[in-house]
Amino acid sequence: MIASIHGILEAQREDHLIVRVGGFGLRVFVPASTRNRFSTPGSEVSLYTHLHVREDGLTLYGFSEEAERDMFELLIGVSGVGPKVALALLSVLDAPTFYRAIAQEDVQLLARAPGVGKKLAGRLVLELKGKVPAVAPGTASAGGIRRSEVLEALVGLGYSPAAAQAAIARLPQDQNLTLEEQITLALRSLAREL
Repeated sequence: MIASIHGILEAQREDHLIVRVGGFGLRVFVPASTRNRFSTPGSEVSLYTHLHVREDGLTLYGFSEEAERDMFELLIGVSGVGPKVALALLSVLDAPTFYRAIAQEDVQLLARAPGVGKKLAGRLVLELKGKVPAVAPGTASAGGIRRSEVLEALVGLGYSPAAAQAAIARLPQDQNLTLEEQITLALRSLAREL
């Protein structure tokens, strides 16, 4: 199994990156949160990976953090959840927020991801309750929930979920911003792209 890769970013597409490793260009499917961290072709990229093996082919999925890969692997173990839905959840929720949503049975928060309805969110809670790592109160939860609230606000203003997720991924991670400040910065980021 391929656990991680390190190479040079050749191209960035809507749902994947092309990473040159040795003499090979690897197509690595990534969530929006990871894709938006790497934007400059020619820059170095390090990803934690999961090699998905099916009868019709091999697909490589990449993540900027090991916790994201662990969450992805947990998700694809749930019946009815494929890699596409797992990436959609990772694009909207960080791992600690996802684990907290499962522990608190927050179906509405889980259902905010594209392709995840209340029925599937309920199945996620049912199958993963007790299997997710414990998350200490106050760790990354407020930021993750605020991020989903920012997503909801941007979509409510008419932006597509993909554009909104891309703007949210560009928000500063190391600052403790209010909800209003996050929305303002995301709107500025979207305005620069027009």
